[in-house]
Amino acid sequence: MGFLSSDSTPEKSSSSSEHSSVLTFHSSPRWQLHFNSVKETSQLMVIDFSASWCGPCKFMEPVLNGMAAKFTEVQFVKLDVDELPEFGVQGMPTFVLLKKGKEVDRVVGAQKNDLVKKIEKHGPSVAAT
Repeated sequence: MGFLSSDSTPEKSSSSSEHSSVLTFHSSPRWQLHFNSVKETSQLMVIDFSASWCGPCKFMEPVLNGMAAKFTEVQFVKLDVDELPEFGVQGMPTFVLLKKGKEVDRVVGAQKNDLVKKIEKHGPSVAAT
């Protein structure tokens, strides 16, 4: 867990039509380094636990990119359960909402509307678009 890597920069996911700030981590040391650097902040973090073979996860990817573009005060992170199995997530996609390093809410499945409601509930105010 406390391993430092000289290459600790996460990948950024992006779609061709809009800016996205979804951070993707492929190793536990990189994720732990990032998590430890932000866990004391009050910024809402949405973690997308998914897998490359998961159809509903692929459906939610552009949705998540759109949410990241809309909710710019929220940090969006994508973790692959096959690459980081220590989290023990069973149903995918699973979205875990964290504040100050603690889980404040969770959405299991490709439930776009539920996820938006929970982000609005726990995140900063967003003007209607």
